[in-house]
Amino acid sequence: MAEPADDLELSDEERAALHECQLAIEYVHRAYGDFLRFHHQVGHAMDRFATAEGYLREAGRGAYADALRDDLLPAGAVDDRWTYELVEAFADGFYTDATGFEAALRAELADGVEHVTERAHQRRLRERASGWGP
Repeated sequence: MAEPADDLELSDEERAALHECQLAIEYVHRAYGDFLRFHHQVGHAMDRFATAEGYLREAGRGAYADALRDDLLPAGAVDDRWTYELVEAFADGFYTDATGFEAALRAELADGVEHVTERAHQRRLRERASGWGP
């Protein structure tokens, strides 16, 4: 993305709002990553339960093996929904809504430029540093 024009005319409140929304989106991205991690961890747990089912059956513990096969393994993680369904619901709902909102706000206020506050801070630090100025 091109460097933002130094002449972006943003009020302090607009700049602060953009910054807060950008930080919020970074946390939404982290949450999505945590959601994917949750999905993978539960999947690995289910694989282990599936392996235990066979051992239980071989050990003559058919009732426990049947409980794994019939109750736990086909069940969902939350309200009978599997973790991939939760990930999809989050991605298609809140994640899309939040990132879309932030992008629309940034497009209107800052011509789509990201990290407006950080760029201004970088510019100020470089302007006062020896060897970084024009």
